[in-house]
Amino acid sequence: MSVPISAVWPGKPYPRGATWDGEGVNFALFSEHADKVELCIFDDKGRREVQRIRLPEKTDEVWHCYLPEARPGMLYGYRVHGPYEPEQGHRFNPHKLLLDPYAKALSGSISWSDANFGYRIGHERADLSFDRRDSAAGMIKCRVIDPAFTWGDDRRPNVAWHDTVVYELHVKGFTMLQPDVPPQLRGTYAGLAAGPVIEYLKRLGVTTVELMPVHAFIDDRHLVEKGLRNYWGYNSIGYFAPDHRYGGDRPVSEFKTMVKSLHSAGLEVILDVVYNHTGEGGHLGPTLCFRGIDNASYYRLKPDEPRYYMDFTGCGNTLNMVHPRVLQMIMDSLRYWVTEMHVDGFRFDLASALARELHEVDRLGAFFDIVRQDPVLSQVKLIAEPWDLGEGGYQVGNFPGGWTEWNDKYRDTMRGYWKGDGGIIGEFAQRITGSSDLYEHSGRRPHASINFVTAHDGFTLEDLVSYDAKHNEPNLEGNGDGNNHNLSWNSGVEGATRDAQVNALRAQRKRNFLATLLLSQGVPMITAGDEIGRTQRGNNNAYCQDNEVSWVDWNVTHDKHQLLAFTRRMIRLRREHPVFRRRRFFQGRPIHGSEIKDIMWLKPDGAEMSDEEWQHEHARSLGVLLSGEAMTEVDARGRHVSDGTFLLLFNAHHEEISFRLPTREATIRWLVMMDTTHQDGLARNGAFDAGDAYPLKGRSLALLQQQSL
Repeated sequence: MSVPISAVWPGKPYPRGATWDGEGVNFALFSEHADKVELCIFDDKGRREVQRIRLPEKTDEVWHCYLPEARPGMLYGYRVHGPYEPEQGHRFNPHKLLLDPYAKALSGSISWSDANFGYRIGHERADLSFDRRDSAAGMIKCRVIDPAFTWGDDRRPNVAWHDTVVYELHVKGFTMLQPDVPPQLRGTYAGLAAGPVIEYLKRLGVTTVELMPVHAFIDDRHLVEKGLRNYWGYNSIGYFAPDHRYGGDRPVSEFKTMVKSLHSAGLEVILDVVYNHTGEGGHLGPTLCFRGIDNASYYRLKPDEPRYYMDFTGCGNTLNMVHPRVLQMIMDSLRYWVTEMHVDGFRFDLASALARELHEVDRLGAFFDIVRQDPVLSQVKLIAEPWDLGEGGYQVGNFPGGWTEWNDKYRDTMRGYWKGDGGIIGEFAQRITGSSDLYEHSGRRPHASINFVTAHDGFTLEDLVSYDAKHNEPNLEGNGDGNNHNLSWNSGVEGATRDAQVNALRAQRKRNFLATLLLSQGVPMITAGDEIGRTQRGNNNAYCQDNEVSWVDWNVTHDKHQLLAFTRRMIRLRREHPVFRRRRFFQGRPIHGSEIKDIMWLKPDGAEMSDEEWQHEHARSLGVLLSGEAMTEVDARGRHVSDGTFLLLFNAHHEEISFRLPTREATIRWLVMMDTTHQDGLARNGAFDAGDAYPLKGRSLALLQQQSL
């Protein structure tokens, strides 16, 4: 803004944020405890504050004004006046420029200095002191946007949950090294919308991309000073603004174009969202937004010591979901991303923190009640990371209807089983059949379980079979960060090797994991790059590695291409056969008077498992007979769904085991569909008659389909 604003009208308290109506801009900011709020307007480069305007009106604790001369593109921020009384929970400091929590776009980045902190760093009593240095010069600015966009006939793909295959990716890391994407588009929303990328996703067969955080976030000062970055983005500072580092000068329209392009290809877009905490950290963190606007309202403070924060997240603070205005902000944010940005759902980071009414986790807390009743949000995909770091925060299986959950019990069981651990064959059976022990009691279905073996947090699939221990030295924390409980096995050699035998075993184990994941009941989630052997060189906490450690390496060698082809085949097999993506849990008994059970558990001798045998420590092999004939489901048009009969054979033992094939009818044979001992997974040994012995190699699985003679 080169010309000062001359007219200031009262404006309205809703909607919050900066809203362009075609003639001017309405500004509205909530602060319950503030004494005065000033709107700060900056020049076009955000370097110079050209005007301050006191917001003249306050309605229901929302400060507001209308500027008829303001236009989209204007850069702004706030200064909020009020008591600086940390002992009482108040941290107002008008010397600190603050972001609008409802800003739709941000500009610039933080240039870290002591001025970004509301207290005097190094002072004897630290945060109880008061810092008068102005932070505006090194602060991000908010940008007024024009939300107009031509969506045309864009519509949600609405992939049914039981048909969903989730693909978790990082917007930047997925395309930074992609040679088929123009260099200027790599690492951006536009890069993810590029033709070669969409073609890759379509050929892979996934239905839904889950984007790691794209809400505007900050790089922590301690990371920047080490030459690192908060690459993952779980450090939100703006819940309405797509992070501009992925979108150039027009992040909002670039993001919308990306969504529209993915939708045109039939692909859903889910956002990984972080509403449990913000990037302002604990009581010694910077003053960037919420802390300076109304600390006592936005954050959960310790009741007996409001100087300090209740930290259920491990990140220093927890958003105050108990406060109606904070809850409103989160709901407004979610609806904005669905209605204005057209996303198809959300994965909630540390979702248990959202359920904490007081100290306890309340599975029917206000947030979940409101979401369930909301006509917009109740219709999109909702995924919970069902834990936080507070007491009682582990809530796998306890989220209400309408929610799905990341199932870490599935992850740990699959890792333990294929590592060769004993005594878990019963749990293995529960997990591959949809975890009915976790979800059926609440009336949910198999799709409530989001199954995964790897995710952004932890080892990649390549590293899971290549390392016994984490190697996080590049994080510059003395290898003390990251989880030590990885349930991994390096297959005989730690890290990269040229040993052909070791590499062959690793390749086979990767096929085991992928095949098990894609043939399990529930919703499979693949981590980007696992299908082509992406490695992080043993780093299981690469949150700060914005470089080749984290980016997907698209140099696809022959072996990687074989793994990619195998993954495509397994996804296609899942899509073609509804018996692997049932809508209801197995019953394990004859259906409707038939002699045919929908599932049978078999020992290598062909007999059914007894109750006692599920407890055997030495049991590492299992046959699973899945009957498509016994399915009792109907499709969306009311037609009965049926399928063939399949036999899954699992052997986590290191030696070959012969499996006696079922002999219910003498007029059948078993066609081998897949065997992970082969590099491409294709069977080499054709068909077997009923009653024959199938030689299942060590550490492998096979899939056979029943055929009539």
